[in-house]
Amino acid sequence: MTNRSRTRLLLLVPSGLLLAIGSAFASSAPAQPHPRLKREEYKHEVEKLEDVWRQAQLNGDAATMDKLLSEDYVGISMNGQVVTKMQQLDRMRNRQIVLTKIDLDDVKVKLIGTTAIVTSRAEIEGTNDGISVLGTYRYTRIYSRLPSGEWKITNFEATRVGPPPAVPHAGRHGPEGPHGPGTNGPPG
Repeated sequence: MTNRSRTRLLLLVPSGLLLAIGSAFASSAPAQPHPRLKREEYKHEVEKLEDVWRQAQLNGDAATMDKLLSEDYVGISMNGQVVTKMQQLDRMRNRQIVLTKIDLDDVKVKLIGTTAIVTSRAEIEGTNDGISVLGTYRYTRIYSRLPSGEWKITNFEATRVGPPPAVPHAGRHGPEGPHGPGTNGPPG
């Protein structure tokens, strides 16, 4: 081998080695999006699910709600009642809870690993077991992200903000109405 051939070979080995190393890194794993971008994507997914939940609640859509709630879902309703997924779906199907207005504001999504915690304020109109739930509420809803990438609601709790709204004068039944304090009676 001549000196010239040896020099060429020595020059080719490092550039070939660099090419092989670069190819190995390039093909090893797809580039992952920046963690901050992924977090924003997850927050956006949960925000969209909040609207899906809202629409399902307003439309009494138990089938959609079934898809949203985890099997081990636990909810604490506006009146402190603890309900499971099946109980919540039954209440929707039987129209025990009927919400006609849910206006949300101050919605915040906080991500901790594969958990999303949503807090919001809601102006609500409707009935729960025939009793008015008109008022302002704060709620917390917790989502869990499954390995499949799907989000499920695992927990929910609502709390009334301030006292129940004043009940209009109810005639001969007095200011409390025929069904007791803080109610507007069964839906018409």
